[in-house]
Amino acid sequence: MSERTLEILGGNIAELLGHQNENLKVIRSFFPKIKIVSRGNMLKILGEEENLDEFERKLNLILEYIERFNSINAETIEKIIVSDEKEFRKFMQDDEAVVYGVGGRVIKPRTPNQLKIVESVKKNDMVFVTGPAGTGKTYISVALAVKALKNKEVKRIILTRPAVEAGEHLGFLPGDMKEKLDPYMQPLYDALFDMIPSSKLQEYMERNVIQIAPLAFMRGRTLDHAFVILDEAQNTTRGQMKMFLTRMGMNAKFIITGDPSQTDLIKNQKSGLKEALELLKDIDGVDIIRLSDHDVVRHPLVKKIIDVYKKVEKK
Repeated sequence: MSERTLEILGGNIAELLGHQNENLKVIRSFFPKIKIVSRGNMLKILGEEENLDEFERKLNLILEYIERFNSINAETIEKIIVSDEKEFRKFMQDDEAVVYGVGGRVIKPRTPNQLKIVESVKKNDMVFVTGPAGTGKTYISVALAVKALKNKEVKRIILTRPAVEAGEHLGFLPGDMKEKLDPYMQPLYDALFDMIPSSKLQEYMERNVIQIAPLAFMRGRTLDHAFVILDEAQNTTRGQMKMFLTRMGMNAKFIITGDPSQTDLIKNQKSGLKEALELLKDIDGVDIIRLSDHDVVRHPLVKKIIDVYKKVEKK
């Protein structure tokens, strides 16, 4: 008889075991010749080598399902155990979803231009995405980053934005550094909380697998094996944009999002985003996706509000 100890990473152990161990009971019923002991995020299994090999193969399929859909139930576990592995993998790949969020919520492109973002990121390492509020620029970008992390295409996600309202000088605000920064980073947190269960997200952040920081903190870094998103890029200066773009390391994906018409920079200061869109438009490997008010996916009133302000600005 042999013994193996398996570590369940990424906060998936709770989903694997199920409420009051109901999932574990199903697994045990299919592997009566194996003794399974759960301790923390570890599984100890005892049995004959052949049976342990089969158990590990099925366990890995179950964990793949949990990693993708963020949840699983006893019925699904039973189907995975009895199904053919090739059929299971075909099912996992045959899907238009970018990623599955908390509770199995499907997150996918909702407009043709959002689909262009998804296709562009497959082909290009640097993608600029511009458009008005509510077009899903940040949300779909974060979804693509989470997908890349889950598929092990990158080792970490880095999300950043300029804290321009405070001039990136945050000392006058109350609280420690995290408390000062959180208001500026909240839209990024909101997207992540939709896509990754809170316990797993906390683990990722503690291990620096997911990092959220203001743009000023990017200086001097080389970002290898990372999916990096610069949000609200219209509020960067030329120097900040150049600094950010040159952080790109090996096996990295960069998405830069922003609305060039909504800069919060001081008067007469040129947006680094506007300049970069012009300077880099003909470089191979760089793509630009321009969203419009037709891509607004928030409340229907948002599109009407954008239209009204457009008329005022034209006057």
